[in-house]
Amino acid sequence: MHGLINCSLQLYLSDRHGSKLWEDLAQEVEVPDGRFEAMLPYEDGLTTALVTAAARKLMRPEPEILEDLGTFLVTSPRTEVVRRLLRYGGVNFREFLYSLDELQGRVKLAVPDLEMPKLELRTEGEQEYQLLCTEAQAGMGHVLVGVLRALADDYGALVLLEEMHSEKGDMVVTVQLLNAEHATGRRFSLAHGAAS
Repeated sequence: MHGLINCSLQLYLSDRHGSKLWEDLAQEVEVPDGRFEAMLPYEDGLTTALVTAAARKLMRPEPEILEDLGTFLVTSPRTEVVRRLLRYGGVNFREFLYSLDELQGRVKLAVPDLEMPKLELRTEGEQEYQLLCTEAQAGMGHVLVGVLRALADDYGALVLLEEMHSEKGDMVVTVQLLNAEHATGRRFSLAHGAAS
């Protein structure tokens, strides 16, 4: 697993649930030096063990933890770069959805060795979309659902999301865009450092 993913998980757990929880988890699953380095690779089993241990300590299902991680990546001021990368996809939530086919390529430009799931958007009418997520590392589909929920709020859109998983690990997220302008979204400017 890429270090950036593990660092994001570490940041989420320590910011949202306290540094003591992070220290306990890092010791339990034997994270080297008690923290992750962003550009180093790690065994997938270490990440899996960390998510499992966090779910047990927080008494929450693993998919819920991973979905919260996705939400955190979009909403935390400490991960603003993720929000910016995603918001470049469009001026509204519908345009953002259509840009997801190109997300893998945009991420590769920034971090060439980061493995991202392949995303394919299918239109099912004016208000409904099917987002197919393939070639995903374990748990990434749940993170994606959290990202989609947070970005819908960020854009001010009202959406319903439903996820279905196949036996081989692929996932389909049904997105019903009930109202693209349900609320005022968070401010966003392409100019770095502008109020957002």
